[in-house]
Amino acid sequence: MASLDAMKPLPLPTHLDRPRLFTEKEGKARPVHVLVIDVGGTHVKILATGHKGRRAADSGPDLTPAKMVKAVKSLSEDWAFDVVSLGYPGPVVRGKIAVDPGHLGAGWVGFDFEKAFGCPVKILNDAAMQALGSYQGGNMLFLGLGTGLGSALICAGHLQPLELAHLPYRKGKSFEWFLGKRGLKRSGKKDWRKDVADVSTRLLAALQADELVIGGGNATLLKRLPPRARMGDNANAFKGGFRLWGPPAPAAAAK
Repeated sequence: MASLDAMKPLPLPTHLDRPRLFTEKEGKARPVHVLVIDVGGTHVKILATGHKGRRAADSGPDLTPAKMVKAVKSLSEDWAFDVVSLGYPGPVVRGKIAVDPGHLGAGWVGFDFEKAFGCPVKILNDAAMQALGSYQGGNMLFLGLGTGLGSALICAGHLQPLELAHLPYRKGKSFEWFLGKRGLKRSGKKDWRKDVADVSTRLLAALQADELVIGGGNATLLKRLPPRARMGDNANAFKGGFRLWGPPAPAAAAK
């Protein structure tokens, strides 16, 4: 079980779109060049500071962290970067991968990504990274409708990754059982949309969020968004990865 200290929310950076690195030697800030890696079940996608086009490699059940690093290094061989943001499809506690993903290869827990990339690396749950890139202020709940159900909450400028997917919903089944990819196939689009609307309303009320952002690959299947909801964008995962390296901000700084 994670300690209470491990569950403390992460403060958001202040300079969200232009991360800067402070060094004692220079005595001033200089731009950080960030490589953002979004690890998914079918593809590993990357983007670096100063570049517009994303690059991708295949993922899948045989993808180990060593193979991922090798693929990313090949994709980014002509890109310069100082630090790495890694969006991981599973629980991350205090910046460390807590559980190997069920749909990828083994060996992710305990893997030394900083040694592998030769630079500082920050690891964040993939839903939390997309939430960070979607944030506009206040208290925001993020739900990612994909293979499973990703979730994160940002309250007054503090990011808290969540694991709502396996909480009980109804008929002894979890939220993910109804809202994940298998739930969509099982229920059909019409009933699945009703479940999304119902769960969204319940979680907004329970977590007292001002708004809901719905992302993930299946979000586009919604004909109508629930009240106080807006559509997310998978590209926000990269924005979140860039934001991750900004200087930390106090909660009062959130707008």
